[in-house]
Amino acid sequence: MITSSERFQTTHAGSLPRTPELIAANAARKLSDDGFTVVPDPAFDAMLSDAVTDLVRRQVDAGITVVGDGEYGKSMSSAVDYGAWWSYSFQRLSGLELVDDGLFAQPPVRSTPGNVQLTSFPDRRDWQIFRDAYTDPDSGVTVGKPAAFPTCTGELRYTGHSALTQDIANLKTALAETGAAEGFLTSLSPGSCSRISNQHYASEEEFIWACADAMREEYVAIIEAGLVLQIDDPSIAENWDQINPEPSVEDYRAFTRIRVEALNHALRGLPEDRIRFHLCWGSWHGPHTTDVEFRHIVDLMLEINAGAYSFEAGNVRHEHEWRVWEDVQLPDGKLILPGVVSHATNVVEHPQLVADRIQRFASLVGRERVIASTDCGLGGRIHPQIAWAKLQTLAAGAALADERR
Repeated sequence: MITSSERFQTTHAGSLPRTPELIAANAARKLSDDGFTVVPDPAFDAMLSDAVTDLVRRQVDAGITVVGDGEYGKSMSSAVDYGAWWSYSFQRLSGLELVDDGLFAQPPVRSTPGNVQLTSFPDRRDWQIFRDAYTDPDSGVTVGKPAAFPTCTGELRYTGHSALTQDIANLKTALAETGAAEGFLTSLSPGSCSRISNQHYASEEEFIWACADAMREEYVAIIEAGLVLQIDDPSIAENWDQINPEPSVEDYRAFTRIRVEALNHALRGLPEDRIRFHLCWGSWHGPHTTDVEFRHIVDLMLEINAGAYSFEAGNVRHEHEWRVWEDVQLPDGKLILPGVVSHATNVVEHPQLVADRIQRFASLVGRERVIASTDCGLGGRIHPQIAWAKLQTLAAGAALADERR
């Protein structure tokens, strides 16, 4: 991965807004017999390739130096789009069957000391505390319930080779045509892959390790293609809110370490300097008053075999946690990708504020080890015009931070 030794590099967390034309063309595609995978269409594939190139060119023009495909291939792969960063995996894994409601239909699960379990989505602690807001269609924080959800009913195997090959080809073509310095593709972590319902494996841990073995094929292919691999893993932080009642920090760390170990198993032997890890507390628009504190999990994040770590630092619920790095030593050779603009607000940050945020981290870990990023994906979270304004202010803030040194 390129570093900020010469100037502050800029990137983002993955998802970017899709064009209206692409959304309309995708909506017109037919579904396969499984009910959640779309039928391949060569004409659409060509349109998608052109859209990725245009998207990368817009990123370069906005001042982003480490670009991605916007998760366009993932957004267009499935009719079940409860967050494309996650739901894309449904059509790349065997052993899944469409089940009505799925995670939303599960009864609440209560954890006990030493026995931490995820509860159903509607039973999340924040969703209970702010129940009126989450059930008010005019509140702006409601979360849509998908019509149906896959459940694991058989052995998991990776079957997404064709779609992955297309994602890789689209991004590499875009890099060649735009001259972008570096490109990354996102991929799902085992801990997040295993958050769907399981009716096949004997235990949650067995299910997680099956996800690790399956998703490893995607990790290897991305790196072998010469791209940077980004692991998306909200499960490390976000699971805390989906455990009811609130667990002890010790129990949560033990619960989370299984996911860290499974991910490291999937990443075994792969070059850390080609891997970045994305941690977040959930990207939906809503109150997050029960988030686990970063200081309780930062060392677990650093145990993950990656060369760079992406985390929320522009979100006002977590901006204060830059101070974690006053006490935590970033391992030699590692980079951080702090979010310095947020997906959680329509307010476009001022470049001066962005520069201040960048400089905080640079003063603690070294400027060459900081790549300015977004908190989380911008696609689907804010209006496209606002998303692009945020990327521009991100680049302007990085340039201003360069001028200050």
